[in-house]
Amino acid sequence: MRKKYERRGVPSPGLNPLQLKALHLRKTIVPATMYTLATPNKSDYPTLLAIWEASVRATHHFLHEGAVEFFKKIIQENEVFDQVKLTVVRDADPMILGFMGVSEHRLEMLFLAPEARGKGIGKILLRHAIDNLGITHVDVNEQNGEALKFYEKAGFRVISRSELDGTGKPYPILHMQLPA
Repeated sequence: MRKKYERRGVPSPGLNPLQLKALHLRKTIVPATMYTLATPNKSDYPTLLAIWEASVRATHHFLHEGAVEFFKKIIQENEVFDQVKLTVVRDADPMILGFMGVSEHRLEMLFLAPEARGKGIGKILLRHAIDNLGITHVDVNEQNGEALKFYEKAGFRVISRSELDGTGKPYPILHMQLPA
């Protein structure tokens, strides 16, 4: 693979396998070398919650203001971040640009700061979750067409649908799985 990237005029010394996969997934390969994956500390939770809220406001247009506040309260009161294995993506600063949470073989959450969308960061997180954490399932809000396309492009397929979300709200959920 090194020669392939060098032919493009971008040297690839020192890249780990995850970075090389990220490069392979992206047409623009230079930024992927600036990102690192890490486990966050509890002191990062306010940043994760802020990213969650900004991401939801940017992508979940079907939610009204009261719903966003309702789910934010659930995250805080139920200490949702402590119930999953969290991974964050940091840039060179090292600012957190996005995060995911995994439980067993299920991707429970993947959220990016709005300014980080479209830069391959979601792909880096998802690839790490599949290759290193063994995820095979994800649930997606049916009304979030961008997320649905993102997971379908990664190979996930809809296996079932729930009319209500996990809190009983009328936000249909698509249950997706990677083919065996």
